[in-house]
Amino acid sequence: MNLILTLTGFILAILVNLFFPQVAEGVKLKSYTIGGFAIDDNLAYRLVLLAIALYYGIYRLVLFVKKANQEKIDKFGSRAKFRFAIGIALALWDLLGTKLLVLPQPFFPGPAVIMDAFLGDMAFIWKNTLYSLRLFLSGFVTGVVVGIATGVLIGWYPRVRYWITPVLNISGVIPAVAWMPFALTLFPTSFSAATFLIAICSWFPVATMTAEGVQSTPKAQFEVARTFGAGQFYQVFHVAIPHAMPRIFTGITTAAAFSFTTLVMAEMMGQPGGLGYYINTSKVWSAYYKVFAAIIVMAVLFTVILKAVDAVQNYVLRWQKGVVR
Repeated sequence: MNLILTLTGFILAILVNLFFPQVAEGVKLKSYTIGGFAIDDNLAYRLVLLAIALYYGIYRLVLFVKKANQEKIDKFGSRAKFRFAIGIALALWDLLGTKLLVLPQPFFPGPAVIMDAFLGDMAFIWKNTLYSLRLFLSGFVTGVVVGIATGVLIGWYPRVRYWITPVLNISGVIPAVAWMPFALTLFPTSFSAATFLIAICSWFPVATMTAEGVQSTPKAQFEVARTFGAGQFYQVFHVAIPHAMPRIFTGITTAAAFSFTTLVMAEMMGQPGGLGYYINTSKVWSAYYKVFAAIIVMAVLFTVILKAVDAVQNYVLRWQKGVVR
């Protein structure tokens, strides 16, 4: 029943696009030849909706074949009403933004019009997506590594805590974009300057949570380690850091969100590429359907990043299964 409800919303969106006539005039829907097949914007939109419906259908079938536990099945079913609402919202958006042209144009194009950006500009979108991913990873990974190292030093050494904690607290309340004029002056390229900004906003939450995790390690664990002859190095890397891992990953997840926001801002303020740059160039020509396309790509990219972080966290903290709910 939950699967039927999920599929119904997207099928209704397909039927609305397929059978509701194009009432409003002036809507430019283009056609392209891809792999020998003629595909227009409406057909591309319907194929995307069909792909989403097939994904949910196949996913539910996999759960059934693998005899997944009831928790996973319930989790899938709990979002059925939301997915149905998404399908209805897409159908209404298609009606108001394309078929009837009720929404103010060109600021709110319909979903079929947005598909034109992917059909006609896919190579450029892909190029900018890879640029954004490269810039994000260079800053985010740097910030996480330096943040963990800083947090361990703060949490383990009182003298380091005395000098670094005030700096950490002050830098944490300053938006990363505020450092941009200094970054552009200090670093030789705009890419390295943006990397610095992303690293700064990643560094603060990771360092803070790591320090808290190290400091909160029970003294009894250190005493047991010392009883068995463990030195300081062993205590840090085999007792303090493992105990701090849940908090470290909390900081990393927070840092990912901050970093992605800073990434887009940095790209919109001087980068020669990236999704933020793509949005800027599209706005200049009032191609707002391309702006929506970039926003969709950003949402997908950030979701993939969070899934990757979550997968690493589940692997590293696999010992928590059955211990923590």
